[in-house]
Amino acid sequence: MSSLAASNNPLADLIAKKGVLLADGATGTTLFAMGLESGEAPELWNEDAPEKITRMHQDFVDAGADIILTNSFGGTRHRLKLHNAQDRVFELNKRAAEIARQVADSAGRPVIVAGSVGPTGELLVPLGALTYEDAVEAFVEQIEGLKAGGADVAWIETMSAQDEIRAAAEAAVKCGMPFTYTGSFDTAGKTMMGLHPKDIHNVTNDIQEAPLAVGANCGVGASDILASLLDMKEANPDGAIIVKGNCGIPEFRGSEIHYSGTPPLMAEYARLAINAGATIIGGCCGTTCEHLQAMREAIDAHDKTEKPTLDEIVEKIGPLRNKTAGDGADAPKRERRGRRRA
Repeated sequence: MSSLAASNNPLADLIAKKGVLLADGATGTTLFAMGLESGEAPELWNEDAPEKITRMHQDFVDAGADIILTNSFGGTRHRLKLHNAQDRVFELNKRAAEIARQVADSAGRPVIVAGSVGPTGELLVPLGALTYEDAVEAFVEQIEGLKAGGADVAWIETMSAQDEIRAAAEAAVKCGMPFTYTGSFDTAGKTMMGLHPKDIHNVTNDIQEAPLAVGANCGVGASDILASLLDMKEANPDGAIIVKGNCGIPEFRGSEIHYSGTPPLMAEYARLAINAGATIIGGCCGTTCEHLQAMREAIDAHDKTEKPTLDEIVEKIGPLRNKTAGDGADAPKRERRGRRRA
């Protein structure tokens, strides 16, 4: 499924050189710590507070990230219209990529700029009003901006619906951009719209170009995303797979959300991810530079060993928080738990 072998894209080249890559940590959590208010659009900071976005990327690079994601997760017209910025899609995405590109180019080593493309927030026909063609058009508008700003790859992430993944992938191909995509398996071990981890590889089979890598991000915890990784690897042993899991388990303390993962736990998550066959390993919600540095050290020092079982993952990382997607009788039980992306 992967087009890595045929590609001369910087991401494919770096995978070929290093074998396993470290993606960055949490954009939202980091920006909230820098003063972003709940309900604000992070993408507006690309123009209003670019020095903070630069610092975020620089901190992740200093912690050892091989891949940094642009501050453009909500960069479609559909998300930006909530902030009366739907007419600024191209410029905000271009600026997001330019800021990341500048940091990457000054790193003194290869760093990939991944143009973050999140969901539109709309339901596609027949469940909602957004047509497939309109979704493609909206993603083209965003990805054109990311490409103009210097992104190496369209990084389609936190997706639930197969049609929306396809629309974003088709848009990337229309823009002449290589792409990756990840789903969020946060509902009984599947995405909210019912996509199973083992089926993630086949979502864009009808698109002209193959993805450089596919996988999972966000979700409900580090153990659960590793369980999804086992399913994805079993379904396609040769494909390049991304896991970008949350930092432990999200917990509400009053009105604030906290993540239970410590740097040692995230280091163990990275080692288990390597053993389970991940090619790109990163952190999502709650993952700070301290966590990322521990993951970098773990990846650099670890030699791949035997694939872990679910029981071993639970023993080392903690209990699964979702019901298993496969519902195997001998699988550890998952406790249902909601999640909020940060």
